[in-house]
Amino acid sequence: MSPLAQVFAVIAALIHVLFFVMESLVFSRPAVWQRFGVKSQADADVLKGMAFNQGFYNLFLALGVLVGVVLVHTAWETSGVTAVVFGCACMLLAAVVLLSTDRRFLRASIVQGALPLLALSLVVFR
Repeated sequence: MSPLAQVFAVIAALIHVLFFVMESLVFSRPAVWQRFGVKSQADADVLKGMAFNQGFYNLFLALGVLVGVVLVHTAWETSGVTAVVFGCACMLLAAVVLLSTDRRFLRASIVQGALPLLALSLVVFR
């Protein structure tokens, strides 16, 4: 796996750690829930549990990619590449689902999916 693919994958993972922080740790703050298109504190209170859960999904994807990048530099290189490809593919597909849900999420979809797409492209088309 090329060093540039690893850099893109790590940055994508770090963005997903940021999503975890926003969704699972600080979602109750109006500045945060408003970024997700939530219109009121009452709606944020209803969504808080779901956001908490979603944040952990993002954290686990990020950890999978980060562990994969570490494994690329060990005797388990193939397993590491597999973990990175799987995690980045999940991130990219989630970005596609986000965009298909509502076109207003184009920017968020690009933030979520561009780096995993670049990492995957470098792995597939090396």
